Amino acid sequence: MTNESEPVSRCGFAAIIGAPNAGKSTLVNRLVGQKIAIVTHKVQTTRARLRGIAIEGLSQIVFVDTPGIFAPRRHLDRAMVEAAWSGAGDADLVILLVDSRAGLNAEVEAILASLDNVSRPPVLALNKVDVVRPETLLALSQRLNERLAFAATFMISALSGSGVEDLRRYAANAMPEGPWLYPDDQIADLPQRLLAAEITREKLTLRLHQELPYALTVETEGWAERPDGSVRIDQVIYVEREGQRKIVLGKDGQTIKAIGQAARKEIAEAIGQPVHLFLFVKVRESWASDPERLKMMGLE
Repeated sequence: MTNESEPVSRCGFAAIIGAPNAGKSTLVNRLVGQKIAIVTHKVQTTRARLRGIAIEGLSQIVFVDTPGIFAPRRHLDRAMVEAAWSGAGDADLVILLVDSRAGLNAEVEAILASLDNVSRPPVLALNKVDVVRPETLLALSQRLNERLAFAATFMISALSGSGVEDLRRYAANAMPEGPWLYPDDQIADLPQRLLAAEITREKLTLRLHQELPYALTVETEGWAERPDGSVRIDQVIYVEREGQRKIVLGKDGQTIKAIGQAARKEIAEAIGQPVHLFLFVKVRESWASDPERLKMMGLE
């Protein structure tokens, strides 16, 4: 007979949704304790759902980092927003992350209007609270809770970690009883090929300016293990126009060389193997509306 007071294991999914640049990827990295999601200062960096795995007591929480929810214009935009709402619909817990500096703007209003369809009350997390006056935070929290009945409200800073442990403990207790889905040392559910492509895309986004980061994607086309324990990785950077290809390459290939060096170092750290990285830049005008390209990015 099982002792009713005996602790039980829990496991489930917690989706983090919000407007672009609310800090979702930074929060997932903080909750997991390691970097698994790319983070840049540019909006719409996250394109597909990424799962980060955290352990809190006897609970395994699979945090789902979703793309920012915004008004879509392109086929790629629509796929990203659909991925975000799909992640929310499948989750055991939904966390709405709001940038406290931006407040209750039109993007947050649109998300709140759609949250009525979520089966259980979501949790509110006000982010970047360390740069907002306390009275402003309290007023924002009150407005949001009047707008929607949240199960709980947390004041956090994903960047510094303030308040994040309380949020992780709450998520752990909200998970349903059941066995863990992943080994206890696994921190992400992301194929290595996609992880490597995401790392290279992050370096491209950080290095390049204006609108170019949204006009490119990265695919890992080759992955060959070598006898010496290293791996050769071949990646293709797709852009929409010839002029963009030249920007990615840079004068005498200096830009692509610097991007490759930065990406190679981080990929090697992520997979625990020496890496030989080869980058190629190709023009494909319609890649953002190509179903095959979207599938490669994790957007069905």
